Amino acid sequence: MEGIGTIVLIFAAVGVGVYILFIFIPVALWFSALLSGVRISLVQLIFMRWRKVPPKVIVSALIESTKAGLDLNRNELEAHYLAGGHVAQVTHALVSAAKANIDLTFKMATAIDLAGRDVYEAVQMSVIPKVINTPPVTAVSKDGIQLIAKARVTVRANIRQLVGGAGEETVLARVGEGIVSSIGSNESHKSVLENPDFISRVVLEKGLDAGTAFEILSIDIADIDIGKNIGAVLQTDQAEADLKIAQAKAEERRAMAVASEQENKALAQEMRAKVIEAEAEVPRAMAEAFRNGQLGIMDYYRMKNIEADTSMRENIANPKDKGKKK
Repeated sequence: MEGIGTIVLIFAAVGVGVYILFIFIPVALWFSALLSGVRISLVQLIFMRWRKVPPKVIVSALIESTKAGLDLNRNELEAHYLAGGHVAQVTHALVSAAKANIDLTFKMATAIDLAGRDVYEAVQMSVIPKVINTPPVTAVSKDGIQLIAKARVTVRANIRQLVGGAGEETVLARVGEGIVSSIGSNESHKSVLENPDFISRVVLEKGLDAGTAFEILSIDIADIDIGKNIGAVLQTDQAEADLKIAQAKAEERRAMAVASEQENKALAQEMRAKVIEAEAEVPRAMAEAFRNGQLGIMDYYRMKNIEADTSMRENIANPKDKGKKK
């Protein structure tokens, strides 16, 4: 019995040892790589774990590339992983590019991946162009009519410009600018509605994809709507502004006239006061002349007759004033 117990313990220890060996040493992964034609040793797989590199990621990439007829270097794959890259995406992109006869090297693919772009999606876009719908673009033709246009831009990824090239936002902004410019150069909105392909030709001739990560294949105007009559609105606003200016100037002139009239009235009242004051001095002067013997009684009556005659002539000449006095 003791011999059987010892044998059981030995088998248990061997089983635990094999289990631990298979956990720390990826024997199954090594065997799978061996069957796929990838030459890699168990020691290299163990060293990968020590370098904090998942062996499964590297081995899967090597198997995929080998089956596709590509020759990838294990050290380069590990270096790309340690640099923060996506090994699986780069491998998928290289395989797809090779099948589509696209010139894409491992160095370029890793550079695109580390630049933050999806290199696999870029390769797919090189094979199958992408359609980008622009937001509504508002422009005004020379006759003052507002037009609202929507366009569909068909683009293809430019592999060589993915690193450092502008993205979709820049392409949409340039296309919108081109639409505004082409509509604004037309004399009438009717010509734009009749020939919307004119906009596409003008925009394409501008070379809007320069410096971007895309190649513009076509620009198609999907819809054009008529908006406001901007020219009429501007003329109305200008007329209202001119009216307000004229009203302000008229009010200024009226205020100046009122001020001038009030000033004239004040001067007239002042002159009238001086006249009254002067008339009040006449009796005193006459009295003084009587006392001094410089004025006689006949002279006084003669002066009164002259005043009466002058008053009668004024009444005859101004009958209305006479009626008012009565």
